[in-house]
Amino acid sequence: MNLLYLASGSPRRRELLTQIGVPFTVVSAAIDETPLTHETPVAYVERLALSKAGAGLAALEQTAGLCVLGADTAVIVDGKILGKPVDQADALAMLMALAGREHEVLTAIALTDGQRCETRCVSSRVAFRQISAQEATAYWHSGEPQDKAGGYAIQGLGSVFVTGLSGSYSAVVGLPVCETAQLLAQFGIPCWQNLTVR
Repeated sequence: MNLLYLASGSPRRRELLTQIGVPFTVVSAAIDETPLTHETPVAYVERLALSKAGAGLAALEQTAGLCVLGADTAVIVDGKILGKPVDQADALAMLMALAGREHEVLTAIALTDGQRCETRCVSSRVAFRQISAQEATAYWHSGEPQDKAGGYAIQGLGSVFVTGLSGSYSAVVGLPVCETAQLLAQFGIPCWQNLTVR
């Protein structure tokens, strides 16, 4: 069985992989996340997932018998990619742009063993209620939005804004577990490794 490395510092992705019973080791994969000129949102998240997987693989001393998983999530509104907010004003502008309407969340995953690389991209739709400026400011001061795509966390305090979801909840959090499990299986890495057979 191949060993799995996760090229992500996201605690949410670590939790989701642990939740489906897949042991892994975290590997550093710092990359430039700036969108390219005229890059579509799907191309953007797929490129970043691939870049993270590739950077993670390059950081390892030996690559035989292992796989590296990279992932990236972006919030899309009016065709624009909302990354992580740079400051309070940016976060409040993002929340106001999302308030009272639906937006798209794209999460791409990439898995490589050094010989082959496979990607998947999952699209979900999230609907928000109206958000007051006071709520947005209080939410910013909670600290939660600061490292989140689109400036909110659906699994945290930001869940109070969500009126509906169409698609994969785990993908909005940061890792589509169904598609990830299917991809891992193709590379000989089963889920539920923590279950004992009776």
